[in-house]
Amino acid sequence: MVTGLFSHSACFAHDTGEGHPECPERLRAVLARLEAEEFLYLDRREAPRATAEQITRVHPGDFVDRVLRSIPTNGLRYVDGDTVVSPGSGEAALRAAGAVCAAVDAVMQGDLRNAFCAIRPPGHHAEPDQAMGFCLFNNVAIGAQHARAQWGLRRVAVIDFDVHHGNGTQAAFAAEPDLFYASTHQYPLYPGTGAAHEKGVAENIVNLPLRAFAGSAEFRSAVEKVLLPKLEGFAPELILISAGFDGHISDPLAQMQLLDQDYYWVTEQLLKVAEKTARGRVVSALEGGYDLNALASAVAAHVRALMLA
Repeated sequence: MVTGLFSHSACFAHDTGEGHPECPERLRAVLARLEAEEFLYLDRREAPRATAEQITRVHPGDFVDRVLRSIPTNGLRYVDGDTVVSPGSGEAALRAAGAVCAAVDAVMQGDLRNAFCAIRPPGHHAEPDQAMGFCLFNNVAIGAQHARAQWGLRRVAVIDFDVHHGNGTQAAFAAEPDLFYASTHQYPLYPGTGAAHEKGVAENIVNLPLRAFAGSAEFRSAVEKVLLPKLEGFAPELILISAGFDGHISDPLAQMQLLDQDYYWVTEQLLKVAEKTARGRVVSALEGGYDLNALASAVAAHVRALMLA
């Protein structure tokens, strides 16, 4: 079995306007880097649209309708101060969520060992009833609930190493003891959530806030000493990764100092837990990362680790 790469050209048509950090060039940089010879054997697949049934397992139907109705026929519209939609945004959001669901299906069927979804808009800030932080629908939360509904899994985990806390995923999981969310993130920082005391109904939320300018040592210590033991104790049947690369030392939106090798290392560690509890089943989805060169290089390290699992 090989590693899958899910994406769709519709994700380029989500136009956020000149100067916006979450831009189509991000995805172009990622996919261009994954054209290198070392990634020749990725199984490249086109993302389908997510269905209403898949999305409404996380987001109420009236919210979904409201988001899709907000898509303009021309020009740009601001959902909030940071989140912009354009005529192509609805299709992009449906393909992004659909990519994660399709990747879950392929991994659960045994067609793929694991998968990376190169998608935008990102998702981890989208709360069940609120789009925010560049995010419209919560792609990984939708994928987690799809895995439970479609494949009968009970225990699903999301691990989030984006530099920003995934408030949306936490909000979707906090009251569900069989869903696990763990996040390493700079704190304090947008969106202001993710304190260590936020633990969910069954300590199924694990927040590991890191100070500004924290680097490899602090990040790896938090992962090794807290995140991995908690994750293994939860014993997930599937691991989803909110793969944000804006903790990189070169990223302009935060102040952490991670390196490519840290993303390779953390991916390896998560794969080891997956081998123990989840038959190796891992699906990763792109979240943040706003320096184009650093993003492409860090994604390459992450996907390299997935391929060598």
